[in-house]
Amino acid sequence: MMRIFKLLPVLLLTSVLVSSCVSQKKFKQLEEQYNNLVDDFQELDEAKKECDESLASVEQELLEQKKAYNKLKEEEEELRMNYADLKNNYLNLSRSYDALEKNSSSALAENSKKNRTLLAELEDKEKALNEEQKRLEKLQGDLASRSERIDELEKLINNKEEKMNNLRTTLSNALTNFEGKGLTVEQRDGKVYVSMENKLLFDSGSWNVGSEGKKAVQELAKVLAANEDIAVLIEGHTDDDPYRGSGQLADNWDLSTKRASEVLRLILKNKEINPENLTAAGRGEFAPVASNDTRDGKAKNRRIEVILTPKLDEISNLLKDM
Repeated sequence: MMRIFKLLPVLLLTSVLVSSCVSQKKFKQLEEQYNNLVDDFQELDEAKKECDESLASVEQELLEQKKAYNKLKEEEEELRMNYADLKNNYLNLSRSYDALEKNSSSALAENSKKNRTLLAELEDKEKALNEEQKRLEKLQGDLASRSERIDELEKLINNKEEKMNNLRTTLSNALTNFEGKGLTVEQRDGKVYVSMENKLLFDSGSWNVGSEGKKAVQELAKVLAANEDIAVLIEGHTDDDPYRGSGQLADNWDLSTKRASEVLRLILKNKEINPENLTAAGRGEFAPVASNDTRDGKAKNRRIEVILTPKLDEISNLLKDM
C-alpha cells in the first residue's frame, strides 16, 4: 500500500506533463504506473480473500482439535476404569493371600508374584493416566488460546464489515441530493463504490469539473475525512469513442487519467484528508459497465468510480500470530 502512496506524486506530475504534451514514452510510463496501481489493489483483494480462507482453515483446525480432545477424554475414562478394575483385583488377591498364607508356602509365593505383577501394572496405568491428564490440560490451554484468537479475528472482520455498511449508508445519505443525476452508491465484495457519470461532472472531452459535480465531490470528501482508515482509489473511465479533443491529450486513457486526477485534487481541498490514502488512475474504455452499442450504455461507461476499501493490517497481523 505504501508503494501506491509513494506513486501518487508521480501520477500527479505525469498528469501535469500530459496536459501540455504527451509523448509515447511518457504514455508508456503512465501505463506502467497504472498497471502497478492495479496490481497493488488486486493484492488488497487477495489479502482479504486470504484472510477469509485463513479464518476457515483455523476454524477447521479448532474443530479437529476439539475432536482430539474428546477422544483423549474417552481414553482417560477407559484408563480410569481399567485402573479401578486392577485395584479391585489387587484387593481380592490380597485377601486371598491372607487366607492362603497359613496353608501353603507355594500358594503364598504365587500370590506374592501376582501381587507384584498387579502393582507394576497399576503403577504403569497410573503413570499413563497422569501423562494423558497432562496432555489434556495442555490441549485445553491450546484450544482456549486458539478460540480466543479466532474470536478476536471474527470480531475484527465483523467490525470491518459493519464499518463498510455504515460508510455506505453515510455516503448514501450525504449524496442523496445527487441521486437521479448520474450518481450511485453500492456495496459489493467488501468495498463501497461511488459511481458518478460524466453528465454530473464533465462536459464532453473536458476534464474540468462543473459546479454541480464539485458539490457532489465536496460532500464525498466530508465523509472520507471522517474515515481515515479507508483506502480510496479514484478511477476514470470512458466509452469506446476515440478521443478527438485538443493535442494536450493523446487518447481516452489520457483523458480518463486526467479526469481522475482532477477529482482527486478536488477531494484534497478538504485539508482533513490524508493524501496517503488516495490514489488516482485512468482505465480508458477498458472496464465498461454497459454495452457501448447504445447511447445509454456509453453514458454509463463515461464515469468516475471512487472505490473505498478497508485497510486489513490488523487482520493480517493477527493471522501471522496464529
